[in-house]
Amino acid sequence: MTRQELINQIKEKKTFLCVGLDTDIKKIPEHLLGEEDPIFAFNKAIIDATAPYCVAYKPNLAFYESMGVKGWISFEKTIAYLNEKYPNHFIIADAKRGDIGNTSAMYARTFFEEIKLDSLTVAPYMGEDSVSPFLQYEGKWVILLALTSNKGSHDFQLTEDKDGERLFEKVLRKSQEWGNKDNMMYVVGATQGKMFEDIRKIVPDHFLLVPGIGAQGGSLEDVCRYGMNKDCGLIVNSSRAIIYADKTENFARVAGEEAKKVACQMAELLRPIL
Repeated sequence: MTRQELINQIKEKKTFLCVGLDTDIKKIPEHLLGEEDPIFAFNKAIIDATAPYCVAYKPNLAFYESMGVKGWISFEKTIAYLNEKYPNHFIIADAKRGDIGNTSAMYARTFFEEIKLDSLTVAPYMGEDSVSPFLQYEGKWVILLALTSNKGSHDFQLTEDKDGERLFEKVLRKSQEWGNKDNMMYVVGATQGKMFEDIRKIVPDHFLLVPGIGAQGGSLEDVCRYGMNKDCGLIVNSSRAIIYADKTENFARVAGEEAKKVACQMAELLRPIL
């Protein structure tokens, strides 16, 4: 999916919601446990219920890898289902890969050639040669960790060098030598609030993937106030608050209702740029 195609989807659907498929076998409704593939059955129902209200899905690899081969099969089936039935939705693998060049090249082959994803979250700590293999694929995106929503983000990401530049700012500036607004996004946690202003000074036109609304307590209004640009420039993720909103046989319907509520908020916040 190109940058312009993503912008078009956001403006046509009037939403920039990403539904996080953080599917935990211990949290899905009990009646699904009798299914041949409970994880895929859950994901399929969630996707069908929420697709009208979002532009992206983000399965978190840890939730699938925790189940070994069965979990990986569920993940691949989920991606195949999205690609077949909802080809206009942006698919993000939240895997946070990033290693020496030849290893990153194998990760890139896995996610972009074999599994056919649109994008992958990547850790920048090891530098350019750990990121550049992912950028060799036309039409694919690297989503680089910049300023995350977890408490521990302050341990490193806000540390300053002798010139007062914070580490996340160095990541933003340096990485623009590797990629551009058409193939690179950045992860910025919704809990960072007004810090989005500092980020937009460095990357005014890049898309930002924003986790942390809903269960983590980030403010959608603050994210948009400080982080939205003329093209929206945001993909805001919500996982637990949507997919685990109900534990009964009505789980998918309730998830759809929760996604619709967020999408309605987003439609209002988008009005100034539509």
